[in-house]
Amino acid sequence: MSETIAFKPETLDQVHQIIARYPEGKHKSALIPILHVAQKEFGGWLAVPVMDYVAEVLNIKPIEVYEVATFYSMFNMKPVGKYVLEVCRTGPCMLNGSEKILDHLRSSLNIKDGETTPDGLFTLKPAECLGACGYAPMMQLGKFYHENLTKEKVDEILELCRQGQVALD
Repeated sequence: MSETIAFKPETLDQVHQIIARYPEGKHKSALIPILHVAQKEFGGWLAVPVMDYVAEVLNIKPIEVYEVATFYSMFNMKPVGKYVLEVCRTGPCMLNGSEKILDHLRSSLNIKDGETTPDGLFTLKPAECLGACGYAPMMQLGKFYHENLTKEKVDEILELCRQGQVALD
């Protein structure tokens, strides 16, 4: 990322609105929502210069941004595909076959956990609990949940993604 990092003017307005939600002196509380905005604006991941810019915007130390961004799995620390397949791998999902779903995705896409397909379309990202235990196994794709997964359902979702017919927002 050699170019200057800066939010678009309309995004910077949004960032200032987020900061204004918090009491004076508590601007650091805006960090997580601003990281979401930054990740969306700067290619789906948080490069170090982007995190440094967020620290500058919030007037906090870069390490404070790194600590948060690397702790939460919803932030990507390296480039990802257009479709990030976050498959839940905790208790109920595992008991209902999420490992089989993960194995199927690994095999179908010929990638390992955390990898992206060569065409840049898919990234496989096993996830901790996504809070839809009653519909296990499940995965998150963008802001949407896909539940009661089977290999057949997964194949349908992948095909719809390849056709550009899956909404992420």
